[in-house]
This record gives sequence, structure tokens and C-alpha cells, in this order.
Amino acid sequence: MSNEVQMKKTLGLTGVTVNAMALIAPGAFLWLTFQMQAAQVDTAGNSTATDMFSGLVLALVLALLTAISYSKLAELYPESGAGSSYYFAEQSFLNKEINMSHFARLAKFVVGWFSHLYYWVYPGVMVAMFATMINYIAGQFGITLPLLVQILIAVVFSFITGAVALRGINGSTVTAIIINVIQIVSLVFITVLALIYRTSNPEHVVFVHPSMVDVIMPHSMSAVVFQATIAILLLVGFETTTALGAESKSPKHISRGVILSLIIQGLIFYLFEYFGANAWINNSYVVDKHIGLDAAGASGAPIGDMVKNLGDVLLHNSGFALMILVAITVGIAIFGTTLACMNTGVRVTYAMSKDNEVPSVLGILHHRHATPHNGVWAITVASAIIGGIGVISIKNLTAVTLLSNVGTFILYGMTCLITVVAFLRHPQQNKFTHVVVPILGFLANLGMLLAVIYLSILGGGDTRAAALMAIVAAVVWTVVGVVYLISNSKATDQKIIAKV
Repeated sequence: MSNEVQMKKTLGLTGVTVNAMALIAPGAFLWLTFQMQAAQVDTAGNSTATDMFSGLVLALVLALLTAISYSKLAELYPESGAGSSYYFAEQSFLNKEINMSHFARLAKFVVGWFSHLYYWVYPGVMVAMFATMINYIAGQFGITLPLLVQILIAVVFSFITGAVALRGINGSTVTAIIINVIQIVSLVFITVLALIYRTSNPEHVVFVHPSMVDVIMPHSMSAVVFQATIAILLLVGFETTTALGAESKSPKHISRGVILSLIIQGLIFYLFEYFGANAWINNSYVVDKHIGLDAAGASGAPIGDMVKNLGDVLLHNSGFALMILVAITVGIAIFGTTLACMNTGVRVTYAMSKDNEVPSVLGILHHRHATPHNGVWAITVASAIIGGIGVISIKNLTAVTLLSNVGTFILYGMTCLITVVAFLRHPQQNKFTHVVVPILGFLANLGMLLAVIYLSILGGGDTRAAALMAIVAAVVWTVVGVVYLISNSKATDQKIIAKV
């Protein structure tokens, strides 16, 4: 093994884009989050579920604001390599036009440190969801998996994913392409069935949304905002292309991949599938005496219920087999999401290690695969631990999910502010794309972060406990970061804030 090994520029626009698309996995997240969205209520206890589609549209707008900021930074700093926002933060404060270079190291460390709350926790959340998914499939065959077995599944899944990540980004790209094709084909097929059911109404049911237009029309602006606090979590991952700069053949691929991945997965497929699923919801759908959207909120897998109904009614009683098949494709999509986030996480850590901001052992590249192999194994172990914790209970899974969300919104918000700083007094500054858009993006991310915390704390019971666990974990991570920054600065004889 040698520190002299360099990452190889092998990715074209397709490779860059599909790696981000694998993380924004509509096939997986429709299954995983529809129940949570259907069950959401506002602070007065009223359901917000009828505004699910509108909430997704609002979340997509907010995500695009952030994506534009990432795209502009990628164009401004094409030499960013694997650093993404970490590198952007440093370079923006080194801007000679603003005379703030003494804050450059502090800015990049803060961004890099909080990036880990997203990129290193998120794969663990996916690992837990995969184990939960396997447990659901087993349950359809009357098999109850003991908790220890579910934890073991999470650990094994984490190490399998890590092994693929270890072999390099090309292997991951091929995997991502296959996974994207599988989930998109499955997604389109099921959504088309849902729309056929809606238009033909073979069982003569009463639909929750009286018309197709009612599916997409907002009913309450507060409900739309509350739904967006969940829906925006479906769209994270578009920024992962900016961590592939060292392996991309052209800087233009990075900035284009950011926007393309979000448009393809978010604007096209997410909106399509959510439109179809909401169009299908009807008053004959009953779960534990709950009807329609309330039934979806009470079900462990409402999309599984929908698929079984569609298969039985439209495909000659093949609902159970179709549901199992779709569940398997969802599991495959979860694998792709986990792999994509691992690849991004270790590359940001790699960039920090090259600056001696984290232990240098995490920056050693494999002599053959040119991947930060120590970082890959570290994130694999972290994912296995977090996944194992998440499998134990819904409260634990909610807590680690909220912790990842906190890191996501902090990172996105800071990146939007970095965009403003980077283009401050820049000769090519565009007031709209370099100032207005990133400021709106910052406010949107801040608002979503506060809304998620606010709603979670008001939820009471396990939701409140999970939110407090996530907040405490984020505070602990912050304290650890402060202590590490101070001690590492003394050990390496670096100034936290350089003298002017």
C-alpha cells in the first residue's frame, strides 16, 4: 500500500450521474417512506397526507436551489477532487477579493466534520432498512426472524456493500447502472398499473382523491410544508457527484451530473410514482379498521399492499408474487443507495486526511483499486454498528435517521452560504444564480431542519425520544469535533484561525 497511489479519471457523464441517481432511489424510498408520509399529522393532529404530492413538489424546488449552488461551485473549482463541499469551503474563503483567508481552515474543517453526520450515518440507516426489508419479506412466508438474526443481516449486508466499494468506482458504477435500470423498470410498470386501475376502476371503488387534478393540487399550505419536511429527505444525494472530481474525465461532468441526477430521479420518476400511488388510494383499502390514506399510515408496507391489489385485480391473482418481486427490487435499490453514499463518504474523509484534518491512515489508497481502503472498512464498520442499532426498534431507526437528516441539512445549508462567499465580488458574479438562489437555498434548508426538529419533538412518545437522541448525538459529535480540532492543531502546529 502506498500514499503515492492516485485516483484514476475513468468516469464520464453517465458514470458520474448514475452514481448520484443510485443514491436518489425512488423505487426504494416510495416503499420505505410512503407509510410515514401517509401517517403524518400537523400540530393540531390533522392529517397532511392529501398534500403528499404538493409537498414533494415543494421539496424538489428546495433541492434544486441547493443543487444549483453545488453545480456553480463545481464549475468554479474544477480541481476540487474528492473534497466536494470541504474543498469548496476552503477555496471560497481564500478568495482574495474578500480578505477572509484566515478563516479558510476553520470553514473547511467545520464543513468536512459535519459532512460525516450525513455521509457516515446515512449508510447505516440504509443498512437497518435493508434488514427490516428482509424481515418483511420473511414475514410474508410466515417466518419470524429473531432480533439477533436481523442484526446479523445488517452486519453482513454492510460488509458486502463495503467489499463492492473497495473494488473501485468503476465497479460501483456498473452496479449503479444495473440497479437504476431494475428499479426504474419496476417503478414505471407498477405506476402504470396504478393509473390503469384508477382510470378503469375495475372494482368500482371510491377514490380518496376525487379527480386526478386533486392529487396534484395543494389543499393546505401548512400541510404542504409539513409534507416537504419528509419529502426532501427522498431527494438527497444529487451532490455526491462533486466528490467524484478526482475520478471524472471532465469538470463539466460534475456540474451537469448534479442537476441531471436530480431532474431524472426527482422531477421525472418521483413525481410520476407519487402521482400514481396517490391516484390509487381508495376507500376500499382497509388496514385495522383504518381506511384510505389512514390505512396507508397504519400499514407496515402500503406500497406492498397496493402491489398485491394491482396484481390480483389486473394480473390474474398474481398479487403476492408481484409484491415479493417488487420487494426484492426495493432491496436491490437500497443496496445501490448504500453503496453510493459509502463511496461519497470515504472520498470526503480521504480529502480531509490529505490535509491532516483526520488521521492520515484514512487517506491511504489501495495499490490496485486506488480506493481509500482503510476509509472504506471504517465506514463499513460504522454502518454495521449504526444499522444494528437501528434494527433494534423503530425508535432507534428514527433516531439515526433524524441524525443523518440533521447532518444533511447542515451540510446543504453551509454549502449554499459557501456559494455566496465564493462569488462575492467575483468578476463573473450573477446576482440571481450566485446570490439569490443560494440564499434561498440556505433559508430553505434551515427552515426544513427547524421544521423536522419541531415536528419531531411535538410528536411525543417514541418520536420525541428519537428526536432527543438525535439532537444529543449531534451535540456530542460537535463537542468531539471541537476537541479534536484543538488537539490536532497543537499536534500538527497549525493555526485554527490564521494570522492576517
